[in-house]
Amino acid sequence: MRILSLTSATEKKLLASRRAATRDAERIAARIVADIRRRGDAALFAWTKRLDGLALTSRTVWVSRAEFADARRVVPREFLAAAAHAARNIRAVARRQKPLDWAFEVEPGVRAGQLVRPIESVGCYLPGGRFSLVSTLLMTVIPAQVAGVPRIVVASPQPGPALLAVADMLGVASVARVGGAQAIAALAYGTRSIPRVDKIFGPGNRFVTAAKRLVSSDCAIDLLAGPTEAIVFAARGNAKFIAADLLAQAEHDPDAVSLFVTTSARLGRAVAREIERQLAQLPKSNPAWRSIAAHGAVLIARDVASAARFVNLFAPEHLTLPEDADSLLRRVDSAGSIFLGEWSAQTFGDYATGTNHVLPTGGVARTRGGLSVSDFVKCMSVQKITRAGFRRLAPVAREFARAEGLAAHGLSIEVRE
Repeated sequence: MRILSLTSATEKKLLASRRAATRDAERIAARIVADIRRRGDAALFAWTKRLDGLALTSRTVWVSRAEFADARRVVPREFLAAAAHAARNIRAVARRQKPLDWAFEVEPGVRAGQLVRPIESVGCYLPGGRFSLVSTLLMTVIPAQVAGVPRIVVASPQPGPALLAVADMLGVASVARVGGAQAIAALAYGTRSIPRVDKIFGPGNRFVTAAKRLVSSDCAIDLLAGPTEAIVFAARGNAKFIAADLLAQAEHDPDAVSLFVTTSARLGRAVAREIERQLAQLPKSNPAWRSIAAHGAVLIARDVASAARFVNLFAPEHLTLPEDADSLLRRVDSAGSIFLGEWSAQTFGDYATGTNHVLPTGGVARTRGGLSVSDFVKCMSVQKITRAGFRRLAPVAREFARAEGLAAHGLSIEVRE
């Protein structure tokens, strides 16, 4: 693993490489999205055959009831128990996050409030690759259910028995075996086989993320959650634990970014050695080999302030503060999900703490947090003004209408007087 000095040049290079990867992915995703819009099912099935090696038809694109039942029979009970445990925690956090209806009297005769209603239909995208990410099913479907979304559609390339068994456990009946940019386009625009949805959720590789960005003017999306990013920020700590957390995220994707930011050159060298030692225990087919080589680094900062500045500028998807967590946390302004203390393995956040693992990447954490129930609902403003309230607000509204040159606004007040 590379050991670099954290200079302004290093910062610029790391941030620029992230932007370059995004531009390349958008060019490819744009071709696929345009083709799906133009040719519908024919393009969807052709791209699925080309990219995923799966021959689909309108009859086979959706998982059948028999397949769900078969999956429940073959998946180990221990895994279903683990999924149920994680689901309980995710549901508990989601219930705490849900926005509420409210109303109050702003001034005599003027009431204002909020009504919360679910989005009517959502598409939950689950990355495929070597394994279907069952945990992402929980992280997207459960908040949608807590929000009360009536129609939930799942899309995942070649969903395995574990995913189907958990989908059945959650009561999800609509699972389409499509993935990549072609799945995003189908959910956004609809085809003969795949009805369009109102909003698309879920993480994916850089091509999925690029497709979500491209369709976002026509179909709502949750956030841009691309290839995994992890930073561990510490001047002290257990090198084995730090290395393990970085490798856990590095294995998600060959484009994953894993960085250790420290002011201690000695600890930096120890973590780099530990990364190499633990990496040697993983099969060569594991994406961590490629992502660590291409996007992994130990960054040695001159002081804590410059290290914290870089962390906030990078705004990582995952951030671990294994030592001096409370002190360092006060310096953090931008991160998707934060793990405090050496026992808070990032893996727990991926699966079972209840916080959502669909998180912003590519610097988006500078402006928003991770997925929550609020992303699945609409908060509608409601107001009611009585005659007494009208008399109090009319002079105010007339002055604004006059200042803004909006005569009809003023007239809507005058006709009531």
